Amino acid sequence: MQLGAMQVHAISDGTFSVHPKYFGAEVPDDARPEFFARDDKAWLPIGCFLIRSDDRVILVDAGLGPDQDDLPHGMRLVGGQLFVGLGALGVGAGDITDVVITHFHTDHVGWLFDLAAEPVFPNAMIWYGAADWDYFVNGPGDIRPHIRDGFLTNAPRQRPLTHDTTVAPGITAILTPGHTPGHLSVSLASGPARLLLLGDAITCPIQLAEPTWHSIGDVNPTLAHQTRHRLWSTLQNTPGLGAHFPTLTPGQVTPTPSPHWTTG
Repeated sequence: MQLGAMQVHAISDGTFSVHPKYFGAEVPDDARPEFFARDDKAWLPIGCFLIRSDDRVILVDAGLGPDQDDLPHGMRLVGGQLFVGLGALGVGAGDITDVVITHFHTDHVGWLFDLAAEPVFPNAMIWYGAADWDYFVNGPGDIRPHIRDGFLTNAPRQRPLTHDTTVAPGITAILTPGHTPGHLSVSLASGPARLLLLGDAITCPIQLAEPTWHSIGDVNPTLAHQTRHRLWSTLQNTPGLGAHFPTLTPGQVTPTPSPHWTTG
């Protein structure tokens, strides 16, 4: 999509099959059948985003990588497709100037480092929330060993953030904590055009209709709920898009007659 002078491309690294229990143990198995339409699951993308702006080629999130994760209730993450999408855009690993990681969950950092902990994107600066480094690399959070080692051994090409920070002109990483301690979203602005890349601060637009639904991945569910509530207000005026939004299509909150999500 064209966003002012920027080009923004959504790329899926694979598929995330989601059971109702992902959104909370109290969510009934037969909830929202229009959403969980096949085998009592919703089939969601593992979204990454490529931004071309002036001389910068910026990747937001690095997918799951060539791997799969089996989760409770028959849920599964299957990755490996990021470079198919990048190749279709004529982009190679060495072309990426920056990688902004919204958070350190496995389906967002998987392509950052290879199994030898070497950078997959050799020329890229990596931006992320410092609190996620503390929690996942130096704390109790679950992270694959080669990803941890990659963060530990490639520090000179990393920018841990403790506050909202400009990554490039018109591209700002903003703190949206709760899903993880250092979760970032990415605000894009070019002329009057705006777009907010949400990461997993909002898992799916269905949470607008079901405000008590959280995510089993929320490190701090109370803070995550507060962040979602704040973002819903922002999204009344600014289009947004999350990593697992079903069609990787931007939308906005339409507040009347009751708040609902509108795309297109």
